[in-house]
Amino acid sequence: MKWGDNPRDFDTALAVWPNYRPLFDNWLMQELVEQGDQAPIWRDRRVPAEDGHVRGDVYPDREAARSATATLNQTLRDTLAAREMDATKKHSLQLKVAKNLQSKERLHDEEELMLAEARRRHASDPRPDPSAIVLSAESEPFRQELSDQLSDMPYLRVVMVGQPARRWHRSILFLSHDNIWSKPYTAGERSAAKAMRARIANGFGCSADAHWGKTKAKIRQILLPRANQLLQLASVQRMLAEALANGQKVLVSNGIVFWYEDDGGVGWQVKHTTSTRDSEGSTLWKEGTIRSINHGRLVILPYIKDSGEQVRGHTRNGPNDGRAKPRHPDHYVDIPFAQLDGDLMIGLFGELPYE
Repeated sequence: MKWGDNPRDFDTALAVWPNYRPLFDNWLMQELVEQGDQAPIWRDRRVPAEDGHVRGDVYPDREAARSATATLNQTLRDTLAAREMDATKKHSLQLKVAKNLQSKERLHDEEELMLAEARRRHASDPRPDPSAIVLSAESEPFRQELSDQLSDMPYLRVVMVGQPARRWHRSILFLSHDNIWSKPYTAGERSAAKAMRARIANGFGCSADAHWGKTKAKIRQILLPRANQLLQLASVQRMLAEALANGQKVLVSNGIVFWYEDDGGVGWQVKHTTSTRDSEGSTLWKEGTIRSINHGRLVILPYIKDSGEQVRGHTRNGPNDGRAKPRHPDHYVDIPFAQLDGDLMIGLFGELPYE
């Protein structure tokens, strides 16, 4: 098919995001496409090939994909800003773009943190000797490749082996309850994605077959005690002291909130972000404040509805925590917040020792 033969080639893209494809070991760009009065949708991005035909917008490595993403998104933002259209509709569309990109970014940062923690949890685990690995005779050609992956992540129970450039020559191996690696099964896109999820899930004792959303919720609970230990780090204490000196009392990253509590002389403590039915998937209101009328351990960050309405953040307890201790009305506070880089949080977690 040649470029321009399909009506979709003339659709308006609003943003892009790179999607890793483990089966092919490359990055396929996705684009957020305008849908008139309907919400924009993500789909695989196609571009014209040199011979005039159509090809996927594919990148060989993460760095190239991320660089192209930054350049394309800036161009698309500028194009939308310059478009002649109703100001209210334009603002609404810009909010939808921001919401979709924030969602992708949050997902990426969270899974990067989880993967880094999975590796750290098993950094001291013994690595198997290649000759000691028990595997099906049919999987013998993959012994060394399997050993290499287990040397990196000894906790894996699902792995993908074979050459990325040859789609039908990639295979999935499973570890049985008897600690015997299975015969090779031909990898498809779904099983390849499962093998990638195993890099996180197996590191926390979870199955790669389980519902991914529920698995990540369980991992968040596992990481809570680690987040509380961050306050013991000298580097975190210095960072928080500098933030307080600059008037910052709420710092947020990867669902973790450093919160300075004036009331009662408590000082810095760790809270966690959550969402409500209205705030779920909404655009983060970066300039908004958090009104705290209680001492709840969860923070709903300020957000902007698709209608443009700006909603102030607040604090509350979880469903099984009981009612949050209320503040005296004289102590109600409206606090702005600052965001920390996701890579910074990964580094801070890396400073925590495992027993």
